[in-house]
Amino acid sequence: MRRPDLSAPMTVAELVQYGPLPGVRILGTAGRDAQVLDVRIVDRREALDSLRPHTAVVLTEAPARSGWIVEMALRKAWEQAAACVVVPETAVAVHPPGALADRLGVPLLLIGGDALEGAVRIASAVSRPDAGRTALLADAAQRLAAAGPHVERVLAALHAALPSTSLALTDPVGGMLAGRRAALDSAHPVRLDVPGPDGHPLAVLVADSRSKEAGWASTVESVLRMAVPPLTAWAATRRLAEEQLDRRSELLLHQLTRPSEEVGDEQAGAHVRAEAAALGWPLAGPLIAFALRPAVATEAGPAPGPALRALWARYGIGGPLIAYEDCWVSWRSAAAGSAAPDPELWLRQGEAQLRTAVRAICDQLPLAGGVAGPAGGTGTLGVALADARAAAAVAAVPGSVVRADRMGPAQLLSALPAEALRRPAEVVLAPLLAADRDGTLLRTLAIVLDQGAAPSAAAEILGVHRNTVAARLERIRALGFDPEDPAQRLALHLACRVLLAES
Repeated sequence: MRRPDLSAPMTVAELVQYGPLPGVRILGTAGRDAQVLDVRIVDRREALDSLRPHTAVVLTEAPARSGWIVEMALRKAWEQAAACVVVPETAVAVHPPGALADRLGVPLLLIGGDALEGAVRIASAVSRPDAGRTALLADAAQRLAAAGPHVERVLAALHAALPSTSLALTDPVGGMLAGRRAALDSAHPVRLDVPGPDGHPLAVLVADSRSKEAGWASTVESVLRMAVPPLTAWAATRRLAEEQLDRRSELLLHQLTRPSEEVGDEQAGAHVRAEAAALGWPLAGPLIAFALRPAVATEAGPAPGPALRALWARYGIGGPLIAYEDCWVSWRSAAAGSAAPDPELWLRQGEAQLRTAVRAICDQLPLAGGVAGPAGGTGTLGVALADARAAAAVAAVPGSVVRADRMGPAQLLSALPAEALRRPAEVVLAPLLAADRDGTLLRTLAIVLDQGAAPSAAAEILGVHRNTVAARLERIRALGFDPEDPAQRLALHLACRVLLAES
């Protein structure tokens, strides 16, 4: 049963990985890259005295039952440079000599089934090493065809076809969907996108193999590619269901937040509340409202919805996340997890929690947020959501969060279209800009106007003495600008903020 000398001989590890041996288990961490060129069936002890190098030594049932013969086989294999020792698992002792195999660097393969059948399988595999890979792909194809477009079944089929490999399916931003989390901890995983109809990934298939054999990673990738069609079908179906739920949720939220006088039918209102409760939406007040405004150009890539939902599930603070008008909104019961009765405290806590979540999400999806409330219940939730959306609209910097009741003049002005107002602002402030070489006067004027023309408060923000602010104001007035003049104040404030935003 000697195989011809080929340029790419099969290794011991490949015998295990490509699956010609039924129920194989390998003991010993060393020697797995040894090439297998011959197969030798040993049915008596004396046959161990003459072994060829690179031989797979297969012990039949009778000698394998003697633990000392198995140990002798390992020692003889080491002395004569044999590749490995193969024994029927049902024949060996309760504790096979795995430590000896490890110490000698001779792998010990425990196989299910008959030893002679195992020898024939090894001979066939090593005589045609390319056939082993083909058999693996064929086995994987059969398993995947039987699994169908079901994620758990597909991953189970992959795990069965790829020994010593952990697999996981994630969303496009790395959130775990199914499989083994160990696959995500690999330093050098095999990754394969599961694309949607538009070419953008619906999910990512990740594999981590404990095998370091050359070429095994490409084999794993070949098997993974066969899993892409059923996973694409599963992910597309899941995405369609999510989009349908999104549309239904937006409609339901509009119905839920309509003023009571518009609802009319009391029974219809009760049905809407029941449907919202079935979705797990918080309905009992007080409620804190949140709004998220992604800064993503949807024309250049996929809509941010799926990624934002995944990130909100990972970093968010609870509650649903629904596409609503021009934002994504969420809300939760202000009293959840808190015994404090103070609405201001609840709102402050919600603002801090949203800021932490937004900053974490911004690492992968730039957005800003707004907070409003508390609302007494679903009757006033619509107002709170509108306030949160307005606050998110003036949170111009990605990663920032604004409270609706704390929106200042600077934040309101920053929401105006700066590009259209830049030239008029330069005309209004032309004398000041000509005299202000380093921008000190412009910034001072803006801060003074932000603080209602109060020099002391402006000095604290600017980090200078009050007299310094007073001196700058005198220069500003000498140029023809009076921050205390009601006729000038709005135009000056708008012009300052437009130019500061440009800079």
